[in-house]
Amino acid sequence: MKHRVYDLVTFIALIAVLLLTTGPVLATDLTGQASVIDGDTIEIHGTRIRLWGIDAPESTQLCRGEDSLRYRCGAKAANDLDGFIARRPVSCTPISLDQYGRTVATCTVDGTDLGQWLVSNGLALDWPNYSRGMYDKIQREAEHAGRGMWSGSYVAPWLYRTCIRAGGQPAGCSDDANAHP
Repeated sequence: MKHRVYDLVTFIALIAVLLLTTGPVLATDLTGQASVIDGDTIEIHGTRIRLWGIDAPESTQLCRGEDSLRYRCGAKAANDLDGFIARRPVSCTPISLDQYGRTVATCTVDGTDLGQWLVSNGLALDWPNYSRGMYDKIQREAEHAGRGMWSGSYVAPWLYRTCIRAGGQPAGCSDDANAHP
């Protein structure tokens, strides 16, 4: 009887050590049909994947078009991304985990980088804090051509989130008719 208690205590201690020493790990099999969560987040096989190096407007975020009318640019980014993927297989290469435990990865559809596609179409911004300028050139091209957000005005998604966290409302945090960071 004494050995059973000892074996059980040893087993529980071993499990506790394993649980405490293993943190979140990067997913390895990230190829499959993707569900679009928002303009820069997809899900494959139950794994949330944040697209590396870009930042798309939040789902509640508003932008102004060239006619100065507000439109839901965050929803547009997500819908356009979903349309581009069109149920084709998405392949992702994990880079890291973000502060929320999501896998951060570069992802492609038929060889096209989804981050690059979003920035090129003015649906997301190069996020130089993370991308080290990887998408800067195509962002300048999208700006010059007036594609997507570049056809009107917007607030950078990282500034929009800061405003919301400070207690702002979506309409007020979105509205800066002259905002081009």
